[in-house]
Amino acid sequence: MFKGKVAVVTGSTSGIGLAYARAFAKEGANIVINGLGDAAAIETERARIETDFGVKCLYSPANMLKPEEIEGMVKLAETELGSCDILVNNAGIQHVSPIEEFPIDKWNMIIAINLSAAFFAMRAAIPGMKARKWGRIINTASAHALVASPFKSAYVSAKHGIAGLTKTAALETAQFGITVNAICPGYVWTPLVEKQIPDTAKARGISEEEVKKNVILAAQPTKEFVTVEEVAAYAVFLASDNARSITGSMQSIDGGWTAE
Repeated sequence: MFKGKVAVVTGSTSGIGLAYARAFAKEGANIVINGLGDAAAIETERARIETDFGVKCLYSPANMLKPEEIEGMVKLAETELGSCDILVNNAGIQHVSPIEEFPIDKWNMIIAINLSAAFFAMRAAIPGMKARKWGRIINTASAHALVASPFKSAYVSAKHGIAGLTKTAALETAQFGITVNAICPGYVWTPLVEKQIPDTAKARGISEEEVKKNVILAAQPTKEFVTVEEVAAYAVFLASDNARSITGSMQSIDGGWTAE
């Protein structure tokens, strides 16, 4: 579907981001991955994408706190692979704390990585998309772009900001063959979530299954995790020509969370 296209995916060395990268590579796109982690593990994933799907895959170490490095990531795609046709803003971090105790540095970092980085990447990618009259921007938001939870003030604020940024960019690019949408997952089964379960079970004195259903998935009526493959498959659809009239939208994949 995307042979000859180039997809840049931030926060893509593991979890949802890696699933995005592999899903677009499976459809023929060349890929730029980005994110943190062990250098050898990142190289293994990068090489595996090339081997599994017969595409080119580059790694950008761009720091999402630095606008000039984010711009450089987009330029890497344009100079080495020819373009940046699909941009997936996925990098994100979390911190949980009451507002009055929320560390200022954590607030600034979450807003920078979860919101401002997406703006800087879009700012760098949109001129080329306009020139080619085709582009797809997909922002990983969250159910928290639509509803709030206590003790997550920075994360919820950033994700609500992503919703506004998505809508604004969609309006600005609507006549250039570009769509801009946000995917709003509920709780997704990732290694990061999986690692939290044993400690939570021990701390609360309950089983791991009870942690999943009654603690982590308390807000999701299905009581089932969203999978990274489901999120990635939806991103592929949003980038397809079948979704060319979908822009400026918040797409919920949350097991019914925001229906309540």
